[in-house]
Amino acid sequence: MKRNLELLICAAALCVAAGMGWVSAAKAQAPAPQAKGKGGGGGGAPKQIGMENGLTYFQTKCMSCHRENDSAKAQSARRIRTMTPEQIYAVVAKPSRPEHDQGLTDQEKRRMAEFMGGYVQIGSVEAGNPKNFPNACASNPAMSDPLSGPYWNGWGADMQNTRFQSAEVAGMTKADVPKLKLKWAFGFPLGISAYNTPAIASGRVFVGTDTGWVYSLDAKSGCLYWGFQTGVAVRNAVSIGPVTGQGNTKYAVFFGDAKANVYALDAQTGKQLWKRKVEEFFLARITAGPKLYNGKLYVPVSSSEEWQSGNQDYECCTSRGSVVALNVNTGEQVWKTYTMDDPKPTQKNTNGVQLYGPAGGSVWNSPTVDPVRHALYFGTGDTETEPAQPLGDAIVAVDMDSGKILWSYQAQANDAFMGGCGGANKSKACPTQMGPDADIGNSPILNTLPDGRRVLIAGTKGGEVFGLDPDDKGKLLWRVKANPTGGGRGGIVWGGAADHENVYYGLGSGGMSALKIASGQQAWFQPINAQGQLGGNNSVSTVIPGVVFVAGTNGKLHALATTDGSPLWEFETNKSFDTVNKVADAHGGSISSVGPVIAGGMMFIGSGYGVSGGPFGNVLLAFGVE
Repeated sequence: MKRNLELLICAAALCVAAGMGWVSAAKAQAPAPQAKGKGGGGGGAPKQIGMENGLTYFQTKCMSCHRENDSAKAQSARRIRTMTPEQIYAVVAKPSRPEHDQGLTDQEKRRMAEFMGGYVQIGSVEAGNPKNFPNACASNPAMSDPLSGPYWNGWGADMQNTRFQSAEVAGMTKADVPKLKLKWAFGFPLGISAYNTPAIASGRVFVGTDTGWVYSLDAKSGCLYWGFQTGVAVRNAVSIGPVTGQGNTKYAVFFGDAKANVYALDAQTGKQLWKRKVEEFFLARITAGPKLYNGKLYVPVSSSEEWQSGNQDYECCTSRGSVVALNVNTGEQVWKTYTMDDPKPTQKNTNGVQLYGPAGGSVWNSPTVDPVRHALYFGTGDTETEPAQPLGDAIVAVDMDSGKILWSYQAQANDAFMGGCGGANKSKACPTQMGPDADIGNSPILNTLPDGRRVLIAGTKGGEVFGLDPDDKGKLLWRVKANPTGGGRGGIVWGGAADHENVYYGLGSGGMSALKIASGQQAWFQPINAQGQLGGNNSVSTVIPGVVFVAGTNGKLHALATTDGSPLWEFETNKSFDTVNKVADAHGGSISSVGPVIAGGMMFIGSGYGVSGGPFGNVLLAFGVE
């Protein structure tokens, strides 16, 4: 096995060196395209090469031999994805095989091996083992009903993805916010992206990591109840709920991983109940939180294919975004709805590589549940191939029982986009007219107006916010610029939060905008950063009565008054921390996607997702009122 592995990796290096050349180390270190939950990198120059770049190295250097499926020439990319990062790196870094260097630094080799091996860091499986931590809880008492007390469940806290917590559930008020203090920090050994949204229930925190570990911690002290190792990065929000037919297990936690596997674990013990692969495409992944409702788990499926699919030797493109409904008790599939038609052969590249289409439409936001219409709402990514498809860059409504598409609203037409199309040696699959890469990556927010009318709200990368009528097949009610003085792509990526009056969006260009839910009229805009100070604020926001929280690429966490945006509190997370589990080199960094989760008088946030250009980090921070 070891010899076969060495031969297949060597074949990749030799084939690439002879047939397509290697990009320079300088180019390889350049940031990948615009940040995406489906897998993109980000603008700016991160202090550490992110694992997002690992696929870029593989797509541009190895795909001439390693297609998605097996061939006589070499084993498939799909097969390589079943190996561990350690196995792959051991071969490409072997000193006796200098042909593997090809201008790659050791860190770049690691990132490629780590991405293909499961998007987890080399050595992280052992480093993150709870046996290495000194903070085990003294006991593991029986959990209370997780939904009977204060809780935060999944990405949006509720079925409507409002990210709003009442003062009673939050356990804190506006007057308490200036008194927030760091209570404890928990480190993720060898982690570089703290990008998971925890669940809070029964006085416990359940959090996934980019090292493949999922942990259960005590909310007040940070002591560890259990850890579960998937071997694959867990980026999406964790949900918790009841299960039946699983012996003595009453409650389970649910999440997905970077290889499109979905898990159910016993919330009490961390024991695996079931595991289900929801998409076979070798670059399929789950980046957004599955939504748990009424016995079903609705799973959004995305892909990393778009990064460098314009490479001449890549069999572009066959990925399709989808939403899959699973039975929460068994993991069995109930239905699956794709956002694109089945890809068909289209033409061949000049080197004989078969091309396909249509493709794209990744779903990298957590679906929104509407029990009134018995519907599920979600946003979609761009189309990769021409012609652009009608369900790309759209809000889509499907029936919760069957997955049948009920209606859609396309926010951006004619958006066929893929990475790797900038050079002369590009694929015939590259769009003749490159689209703006305008994915709808934020979860739609469903809210009810005082007069009973309802509105479904979402934002665009261009900084626009629109309201749809869910009771009239998604009819457009209003569409406005979140910041009338801003422009370009400094807009909305990860999403917002809403109370009963306004919706609040942090902007990639910096600052926060509050808009009236009924009309879209701007209530206020707060720049946040001092004049001349750089830093985007496109992480998702969170609201409690009178206060909205938003973080930034500079690592600062802010609390603003919902009345006028005036500052109430801020905390610098871009620094080192002493952690309860005594992790060396535990530090925060950029906060470029997640927002704080709040329940029971505590607030939690991960710090260190540097995809938009800020520093990486590996800590979960817990705050309470002093």
